[in-house]
Amino acid sequence: MLVEGITPSEQNSLEKALSSSSPQLEPHPADAETDCFWLFSSGSTGRPKAAVHRHRDMVVTSELYGVGCLNIHEADIFYSAAKLFFAYGLGNAMTLPLWIGGTIILDHRKPTPKITFENISNYSPTLYFGVPTLYASLLNHFDELPSKPNLKSIRACISAGEALPADILMRWKERVGIDILDGIGSTEALHIFITNRLNQIIPGASGLVVPGYSARILDENDQDLGPGQTGRLVVKGPSIARCYWEDNEQTAQTMKGEWLETGDTYTRDQNNVFTYCGRTDDMMKVGGIWCSPFEIESELSSHPSVLECAIVAKKDDAGLVKPSAFIVLNDRSEEGEALKKELTNYLRNNLAPYKFPRWMEFVDELPKTATGKVQRFKLRTSQDT
Repeated sequence: MLVEGITPSEQNSLEKALSSSSPQLEPHPADAETDCFWLFSSGSTGRPKAAVHRHRDMVVTSELYGVGCLNIHEADIFYSAAKLFFAYGLGNAMTLPLWIGGTIILDHRKPTPKITFENISNYSPTLYFGVPTLYASLLNHFDELPSKPNLKSIRACISAGEALPADILMRWKERVGIDILDGIGSTEALHIFITNRLNQIIPGASGLVVPGYSARILDENDQDLGPGQTGRLVVKGPSIARCYWEDNEQTAQTMKGEWLETGDTYTRDQNNVFTYCGRTDDMMKVGGIWCSPFEIESELSSHPSVLECAIVAKKDDAGLVKPSAFIVLNDRSEEGEALKKELTNYLRNNLAPYKFPRWMEFVDELPKTATGKVQRFKLRTSQDT
């Protein structure tokens, strides 16, 4: 393994290896099935794992999702807030545009709302790839701008990384006038395998399976569940990673034959539209009923005072599991018991009483991975200390 930058030994230094290498390189024999690269998982549930991908994987994601679902073509200009070390960003800002000869906008800086709007105005992308948290921040910044940025070049916005709340999608469409195509992918699958379509947007849903992939929803006994039932999402397709590098235990738990355990809980309707319920290990049973943290988060984040939030399980004094909320406000000066009461009353409109957060804590920020995913396990741990 070679490392770029400071290393404990020159034996692992990329710079050292390059300086002593011949400029005459012999290509290594490889085919579509040969291992090509590792891609590390985001670490949203703990220690990142190295998913081993083959040469074919970048081609099939570009063709099946990029061409098949986004209709990407040579004239497209791609701008991705997600960076290249993230599976989503690697596809958006490298493999998809290179596959069809498109143009790529790259910026090493953090994609703040100011920088994002400047880049869109200056470089006129036709496709913008973001994550839910950034779309929420862009909306707040958009309302504060004295003059609205020129976004007319964008033909579609795409969201992945985490599920997109319906409220953010609808507010974006209302204020910006552009649709957001929400979808779900993973490091192990390399890119998006369930997505909304350009002509079929379903707020709050991940959408339909990308042609070339298959998806099932299973119960705890690995039996298929029907429409309206909630269970584990498993997928198969030509871009699934071969294994986790030197981690046989995690490989066996996650990659079961052709099927990939996504770690997500889903439901689907009669039209095979898939809707996200939460990470399987984030689901909580409250009063004997399974409860989706994403459902609560979606309702809570639609309140105008809330920038973002996360729901985790916490036991009360009797040892019973109840929802607990960590909330980031648009204006921290609003925090207090009065706002907590207002938020609880707000949730009464659309949620059953057992889903109301028993505890609310206002925080400056939520712990996240480098790819922007909330690390809920850190929030759960913080409640126990």
